[in-house]
Amino acid sequence: MEKILRKKLGDGGFSGVSSSRSKTMASIRGRDNRTTELLLRLALVRAGLSGWQMHRNDLAGCPDFYFTRARLAIFVDGCFWHSCPRCGHLPRIRRLYWRTKFERNEIRAKKVQQLLERKGIRVARFWEHEIKRNVSNVASRIAAAVALAPSNRF
Repeated sequence: MEKILRKKLGDGGFSGVSSSRSKTMASIRGRDNRTTELLLRLALVRAGLSGWQMHRNDLAGCPDFYFTRARLAIFVDGCFWHSCPRCGHLPRIRRLYWRTKFERNEIRAKKVQQLLERKGIRVARFWEHEIKRNVSNVASRIAAAVALAPSNRF
């Protein structure tokens, strides 16, 4: 468990959590919101955008999509995990834990953005609900950002 959670939660954990519940929660992995990312991936292909890679783990934050030539990192932020002001919510059970977890996610997202920007990489973030509601609009916005990139061709 992260240091910040241990610090805020005192003993670093919760009392009264059954072993089966603990095992279930430990098995949940936040990587790769497949349906939302797949939806955006298909929209990028339909829009004729190329030159991107998914989950570049050599870049800070492992962007969901990275346009190499345009030096543009795209992150798809899940509404729950990133506390979307529109549709995210704070669970009623273990509120302190979740509030701390969401705050930590926000701090990490800002740090990753700063690291990438220092390397000359632009960052765009899209909420999960934006992609689900109007993926073609998101793809158009990405296409515009890619078009704004300085040309590396001679």
